[in-house]
Amino acid sequence: MDRKNVVICGAGIAGISAAYNLAVQHGLKDILLIDERPPLSLTSDKSTECYRNWWPGPGDAMVSLMNRSIDLIEDLAHTTGNEFHLNRRGYLYLTGNPEKIPSMLANAEETSRLGAGPLRIFRGDSSDSQYIPPEPHGFTGSPDGADLILDRNLLRRHYPYITEKAIAGLHIRRAGWFSAQQLGSLLLAQAKTHGVQLLEERVNGVDLEHGRVRAVHLEGGERIQTHHFVNAAGPFLSQISETLDVQLPVYCELHFKVSTADHLKIIPREAPLLIWNDAQKLPWSKEESAFLAEDQDTRWLLEEFPPGVHTRPEGLEDSPIILMLWEYHTLEVDPVLPPPLDSDYPDIALRGLATMIPELKHYFDKPPRPLMDGGYYTKTKENRPLIGPLPVEGTWVLGALSGYGLMASLAAGELLALHLLGTDHPSYAAAFELKRYQDPAYLDLLSNWEDSGQL
Repeated sequence: MDRKNVVICGAGIAGISAAYNLAVQHGLKDILLIDERPPLSLTSDKSTECYRNWWPGPGDAMVSLMNRSIDLIEDLAHTTGNEFHLNRRGYLYLTGNPEKIPSMLANAEETSRLGAGPLRIFRGDSSDSQYIPPEPHGFTGSPDGADLILDRNLLRRHYPYITEKAIAGLHIRRAGWFSAQQLGSLLLAQAKTHGVQLLEERVNGVDLEHGRVRAVHLEGGERIQTHHFVNAAGPFLSQISETLDVQLPVYCELHFKVSTADHLKIIPREAPLLIWNDAQKLPWSKEESAFLAEDQDTRWLLEEFPPGVHTRPEGLEDSPIILMLWEYHTLEVDPVLPPPLDSDYPDIALRGLATMIPELKHYFDKPPRPLMDGGYYTKTKENRPLIGPLPVEGTWVLGALSGYGLMASLAAGELLALHLLGTDHPSYAAAFELKRYQDPAYLDLLSNWEDSGQL
């Protein structure tokens, strides 16, 4: 393996998708995928495994990228008999704040115009169309776009486990989840059958000659000559690019996920992804509040927490497992392994979810044993990816996929392959290139960026 056409650093979903697209879709030979860890084991397996095409502007780049990626995911599900259990249950954003409804409507109308699909509004009028509840399995036959439910009776009829304080819900319909490990393993297996090699090693550096990549150095001492080097190193994107003397405008956030048993069957197994879209204070008892107020280190638990706590069922129909997530701390950190875990997180997420699903309060005194893991969101300021060439000839980047790496993976890998092969690019390609930060108009836009689309 002293010479390869393409060397890809990182065997997460991004690197695997790049290898899959280059080898399987374009027939490129002599591709080497390098990672010091087993495939899909750093951040790809820490995901909620969800997807959506509902993304904010400016422009339609994110919606277009996600629509393309979901097209490719659905095609793969069709050809494999849905081997990775793709569903389209959707995302249901809920609010109990009447002041939020105008902005919810305006944002939904804007995202619909960007190409995410039609918006249907349910006000409880006789002129309303019929609301179609989500199918628990499969991904065909469901509507596109979104349903804005302003009829509280309709919400209660279909989602009786939601708090009566919920007055509106936005149900994103081209959305759901799938098995990340099975999708990633499928892509990797197909890539290997087309000649891609996987090497468990660490990239130590890159040789340059006359401003062009010439070879990749491995920790074990091996030197691999190559014409193309792809940085798909996830949280270590910056460190790898620094070996090329290239600075990337990215940073990392530490995010957590809890899986736990809902043995009381409070959240139905057919539920969509459920998101409480309001800020809140946690539901402590008077005694608990008094205790927390006594200590400066715990007083913060009495403060207002941000919107976005969410949950979904995990596993098959007979599984009791639910996932709980809430990014109430989004601090910029340097990635370390293993990630430091937050012992307060399971209880905080459970209490936050109880605002949306009141029956979860039955777990406050005797919570089921939580299983928590953590991973890093590698992000740009505006939460858009980096896909395309780097300033050093023959080097490429595929990263900063933040919390949407799995859902964007197929289209992101496709776009990277098109860049590397020098073929025609889709209209959204320029929105994700590194050189966008050299455009004064983009930098001006960036200074006033409002919505990153992060959940």
